[in-house]
Amino acid sequence: MSDFGKVAVLLGGASAEREVSLNSGGRVLAALRGQGIDAYAFDPASEPLAALKPYDRAFIALHGRYGEDGTIQGALELMRIPYTGSGVMASALGMDKFRTKLLWQAAGLPTPDYALLTADSDFAAVERALGLPLFVKPAREGSSIGISKVKAPGQLAAAYLEAARHDALVLAEKGVMGGEYTVSIVGDEALPIIKIEPATDWYDYAAKYHRDDTRYLCPCGLSAEREAAIKEGALAAFRLIGGRGWGRVDFLMDAAGRHYYLEVNTAPGMTDHSLAPMAARAAGLDYPALARRILELAANDY
Repeated sequence: MSDFGKVAVLLGGASAEREVSLNSGGRVLAALRGQGIDAYAFDPASEPLAALKPYDRAFIALHGRYGEDGTIQGALELMRIPYTGSGVMASALGMDKFRTKLLWQAAGLPTPDYALLTADSDFAAVERALGLPLFVKPAREGSSIGISKVKAPGQLAAAYLEAARHDALVLAEKGVMGGEYTVSIVGDEALPIIKIEPATDWYDYAAKYHRDDTRYLCPCGLSAEREAAIKEGALAAFRLIGGRGWGRVDFLMDAAGRHYYLEVNTAPGMTDHSLAPMAARAAGLDYPALARRILELAANDY
């Protein structure tokens, strides 16, 4: 038996990413139990939060709203239960792509140009200002839910309506098309960078979770010096929002080789297609060891 006490693996939940969370949480639960840890599945969508009181520690494998946005973190704070990942403020900021960008811009970190959209926006003017292609996304969703790629003039209005179905806060973001990469972070260490090469037009939900033809390159093809500099920037980007424990910072490259930090994930996926376990494996940390390390880093702000 471990010294972690009774551990709740929070999974499922009520967000649009419930399916992914069940996958992540199920794998985490098996990995922890396989190491003799007294872990149990806990789905906040079907159990009252008060039932968490007997637990000594929580592994948050929830994704999206109510699990990644500071909501469940606040509840765990009130119950004095240490939990994995970032605290209330960092979780809320990381879930909000708009406010994350504001922080990064203020600190001088590169991030793609963008515009906030409303139903009254001049969509043609936004298309001209940002150029095509561009991406339209709900500011507070994950897993590419509600995102559209706008490739031709006149498509932005429809893309806005699709994103607005998921969130009142909608971003249009300049397409940076020189490559998509990610930096996973565990503790104070940035793991090896992974380059993502989807077989589809872009890295959408299906490419992330269902398709087997997405390529993940690690080593990522960057020089050692360039990778080290970008990883240092990713750690700075993570710390700026107050991130702790573990997380992931995604970035894009343009055709000239300039990088732009895209967003932070404060509760990354732990599925068989997920990026953090891949990066950990490249660093010599297998899935069970990664799950245990994340649990060891569980903390709270009280």
